[in-house]
Amino acid sequence: MTEQEKLELIVKTLDNKRGEDIQALKIGDLTILADYFIIANGTSNTHARTLADEVEFQLSQKGVEPLRREADTGNTWIILDYGDVIVHVFYKETRSFYQLEGLWADGEQVDISSLLTKEG
Repeated sequence: MTEQEKLELIVKTLDNKRGEDIQALKIGDLTILADYFIIANGTSNTHARTLADEVEFQLSQKGVEPLRREADTGNTWIILDYGDVIVHVFYKETRSFYQLEGLWADGEQVDISSLLTKEG
C-alpha cells in the first residue's frame, strides 16, 4: 500500500466514523518522525477510541499494521504510528489543550477536502 493510499484510507475512515476537524499535515521536510501527521478528534473518549480502532481495523484489512499504538489511560489522545504516517486521534478538549497543529505550523497543510463527505 502506497503512502498516498494509506493517507486516503485513514482520512476516509475517520470521516466515515464522524471524526471531527480532520487535518493532514506534511511534515517530512521538518522531521524524521514521519512524512505525514493526520489529526482528528472525537466527541468523547469512547468516540476517539472507536475512531482509532476503526483506522487500525481498516488498514489491517489491507495488510498494514501499526508499528506502535499509544494511548493515555483515558483514551483522550491515541497515536497510531504507521512509519510514514502518524495518526493522532484526540478527545476534543485534549486536542484544544495540546494544539498539535500549532506546534507543527511549519508543516504543509494537505488538501483532503475531496476525501471528506459533504454534509450540512
